[in-house]
Amino acid sequence: MTDITEKSATLSRRSTFGLFVGAAAFISAPKAFAAPAVLKGAGDIRRVHLSNPRTSDKLNCVYWVEGEYIPEAKAEIDFILRDWRENLVIDYDLRALDILAATYRLLDTNEPLSVVSGYRSPVTNALLRKRSRGVARDSYHTKGMAIDIQMKSRSAVQIRRAAHRIDAGGVGGYRTFTHIDSGPVRSWGRA
Repeated sequence: MTDITEKSATLSRRSTFGLFVGAAAFISAPKAFAAPAVLKGAGDIRRVHLSNPRTSDKLNCVYWVEGEYIPEAKAEIDFILRDWRENLVIDYDLRALDILAATYRLLDTNEPLSVVSGYRSPVTNALLRKRSRGVARDSYHTKGMAIDIQMKSRSAVQIRRAAHRIDAGGVGGYRTFTHIDSGPVRSWGRA
């Protein structure tokens, strides 16, 4: 088990400093250079607050400021979303992270999103397919493009509704968790 809380605190201070520098540049820059948010509800900064109960990892950080991804924060996110069964880390799809961050922002909470499933290696995905009909053969999880999430303070339906408001990627409704991915816009599952 790896505790990345200390790293995330340092990263958050660094990100906050970067935010102030970025804000100062934004205020002094001509308005013609202001870039709009890519996703509805994404904002001028993008933040994730995640916990992974299977690994005890926690992360609360800003990973994007004024159009720039922060590589150190992205690496920490990739780590917390790793395939914990195989201990494999991949370069997660940025669009999936942006959809996740926009969904979290719309939920208006300080509680972390609990990661049910992030990256799955082909070996892990095949294992899970043997146990459940609900696991797709060519899952977006195996491409680093999908994340299953849940929260104690929000129902799966509330999370799914927030994800739908983003109008990007796939949103799957399940009894206890919500699936989001950066594939084509579509939805399925429970209301």
